[in-house]
Amino acid sequence: MRTAHSTFLAAGLMLAGCTAPVATEAPRTSVPEAVVALAAPYQDVATARVRPEDGCYWYLHAGPVETTLLPLRTPQGNRICTEASETAGA
Repeated sequence: MRTAHSTFLAAGLMLAGCTAPVATEAPRTSVPEAVVALAAPYQDVATARVRPEDGCYWYLHAGPVETTLLPLRTPQGNRICTEASETAGA
C-alpha cells in the first residue's frame, strides 16, 4: 500500500515539472529585401523591426546569458535606418 502511494506521489512530482514552452521571441515582421541585403550575415534579420525612437532597425540577439535588442548593422558597422530618420537628423 505504501509503495503505491509513493509511486503516485513520485509521478505527480515529475509531472508537475512539465510545462509548456513560453514564447520569448518577438513577433516576426517582414523586413524589406533591401534591408536584408544590407545587413551583416551574423544578425537575425527575421526579428528586425524599426524602433520609432530613432527610426533604425533593431534585431533580437540571443546571447548566452540574455536576449537583447541590438541595432541592425551593415558588414562595415553602419546602422541601418529608414529614410525618415536620416532626413530628421539633417
